[in-house]
Amino acid sequence: MHDIRFIRENPQAFDDGLARRGLPAQAEALIALDEKRRSVITGLQAAQERRNALSREIGEAKKAKDEARAEALMAEVAALKEAMQAGETAERAAIAELDAALAAIPNLPKADVPDGPDESANVERHRHGDKRAYAFQPKEHFDLGEALGQMDFEAAAKLSGARFVVLKGQLARLERAIGQFMIDLHTGEHGYTEVSPPLLVRDEAVYGVGQLPKFEEDLFRTTDDRWLISTAEVPLTNLVRESILSEEELPKRFTALTPCFRSEAGSAGRDTRGMLRQHQFSKVELVSITTPEASAEEHERMLAAAEAVLKKLDLHYRVVTLCTGDMGFASQKTYDIEVWLPGQGAYREISSCSVCGDFQARRMRARYRPKDVKEPRFVHTLNGSGTAVGRALIAVMETWQNEDGSITVPPALAGYMGGITRIGKTG
Repeated sequence: MHDIRFIRENPQAFDDGLARRGLPAQAEALIALDEKRRSVITGLQAAQERRNALSREIGEAKKAKDEARAEALMAEVAALKEAMQAGETAERAAIAELDAALAAIPNLPKADVPDGPDESANVERHRHGDKRAYAFQPKEHFDLGEALGQMDFEAAAKLSGARFVVLKGQLARLERAIGQFMIDLHTGEHGYTEVSPPLLVRDEAVYGVGQLPKFEEDLFRTTDDRWLISTAEVPLTNLVRESILSEEELPKRFTALTPCFRSEAGSAGRDTRGMLRQHQFSKVELVSITTPEASAEEHERMLAAAEAVLKKLDLHYRVVTLCTGDMGFASQKTYDIEVWLPGQGAYREISSCSVCGDFQARRMRARYRPKDVKEPRFVHTLNGSGTAVGRALIAVMETWQNEDGSITVPPALAGYMGGITRIGKTG
């Protein structure tokens, strides 16, 4: 959420930031809502001051035995009480109206984010490794998995409908191995604390990271009005909600391997075959809570941690900086890691690493107290995929495939596969 004080003091800078997102100017309308709120508060304060003054006058009138004046003053107090109750209702309404307007506006992009309307304007930052050369035409993961008899979309459709998969045997083990490998890497080498969070969260948690109210249609809601998490970013970031940390506690770095659930609203006709776009998938999430001064460096550190996964799996990838038109709602700046899929012949996103500034912290009321400073400040939050397990499985299958349709297990996963070095057809 944005700081209305910043908007009042920097209306043109705020509107310029929105314009880079392709959005119309909104500072004037927001300031008008704030003026309405301030006017109501001013009226309430004046009424309270008048009520206090009347109380003193009533005491003086009674002391002087002037009952008529005392009764008149008490009648005025009663009228003021009713007016103040109405004013308090108006104040709550004005605050809610302003908060709702602010909550619907995305974060402003950093100055070094490239401008552009959509993904076509994203800027490649660097690449790692080279595309593998094959003596045969590489297959896509679903052709490989189905031929191996270990990837069953038909059975999943009978159970749950479209955009689900049943993995079996060694492929199921490979997916589990990839997730365990990632979480061990981030906790063992990158300094993240492993968390096993709830998968069901309340409105406040989803609102805190910026997914509500704007992205309600992308989420699954339960019958008791909780939400299935679309990413572990939601519970991990909210671990610091409504708290004041000491500067010595920062940075906090959390990671979790969880199932994630997304309705994929608006994705009809996209990636309908295979595992690329599922309603349920596993992901390792990275979340950092830090100071404003350290957040840019923490962003680079998080990207390096996510890249380390793909490097150890010997996967070719590129990193792109997302343009203003392709960034997420809460992000100030985002790096996407796009892994090369030989079967598809395309780069596909496998991780997004974003710095959000104090945008989420304001919604969560998450603060810290700097050394030798009385007033607390909002923390900065960052999140990234470290990485998507299902897409990593796809990349491993397509990259490490053999001409006979078998899959070589990458050396980095050997310790997780119980001696299995090659996945072949079963049965």
